[in-house]
Amino acid sequence: MTVPKELRLTQFWSPRYWPTWLLLGFIYWASKLSPPWQLKVGRWLGRVLRRFKKRQERVARRNIELCFRELGAAEQRELLDKHFEAVGMSFVEMGIGWFTPIEKLLARVEIHGREHLERALAEGRGVLLTGGHFTALEVGFAVLEALTPRVSTMYRTQRDAMMDVMIRRGRHRFAKHQIPRDNVRALLRTLRDGYAVGYLPDQTYLGNQSELLPFFGEPAVTNTATSKLASISGAVVMPYFFRRLPTGDYRVDIGPPLADFPGESPRHDAERLFGKLEDYIRLAPEQYLWLYKKFKGRPAPLPDVYAR
Repeated sequence: MTVPKELRLTQFWSPRYWPTWLLLGFIYWASKLSPPWQLKVGRWLGRVLRRFKKRQERVARRNIELCFRELGAAEQRELLDKHFEAVGMSFVEMGIGWFTPIEKLLARVEIHGREHLERALAEGRGVLLTGGHFTALEVGFAVLEALTPRVSTMYRTQRDAMMDVMIRRGRHRFAKHQIPRDNVRALLRTLRDGYAVGYLPDQTYLGNQSELLPFFGEPAVTNTATSKLASISGAVVMPYFFRRLPTGDYRVDIGPPLADFPGESPRHDAERLFGKLEDYIRLAPEQYLWLYKKFKGRPAPLPDVYAR
């Protein structure tokens, strides 16, 4: 694989990046383990990380309390325990997604609904693959390499410069075009060119294209821009979800194009998308990214649910 100059890691030899080099070494090493050992190592790492991530632990605990009110206290604690194990697995899954040969990776991933994506691309349509931030994200998108060469993804710039390059380099194997999340023009141009774009609108967006909508019954500031993107670009919108199975293998689910989308309003469209996301989260709730402040930025008189 030819790596663009800007994605070369040789620019990061200074001591400040040594911890990131150690992380990269761990990710690569973990990718070479057998699946049972990957599960053991990932879960162990998650339990260790939890000891040093008390702020994130409080956020995840609060999110679980709000989204799973039907669970008792003991069940919520168990879900929190499993979530941190899944977070640890996410580092192992970076290695699986970035370094495992595609033929070997496909032997571990069940792909359901690939015909929907193939049909839309064959028609020359752009495709918005809308999903959510699950811990198996790097595996879930890595398999797109086998489905089509016309793939792009959105990305969020990382504070650590080497980590930013490392992530974009890892994803370069399946997404030669990677679009900064604030570059809407590039996103629209890519969709008009008939690409499939991985698009995750589930994290809080406080701009004009947002509304207060329920997420697991709790009001959350929600991104409603998907309707406008689809309308302007002419792209079809497909649910794209993934999860790790109990065996240590993975499953990717590509839904058919959403009918009548955009629909009667951006709010209604967002409710449809997030309803599908909620349904999928319930299949493996520990694998959704609960460390993120999903309910931040809500207007008064709604309370700050993360305040101590």
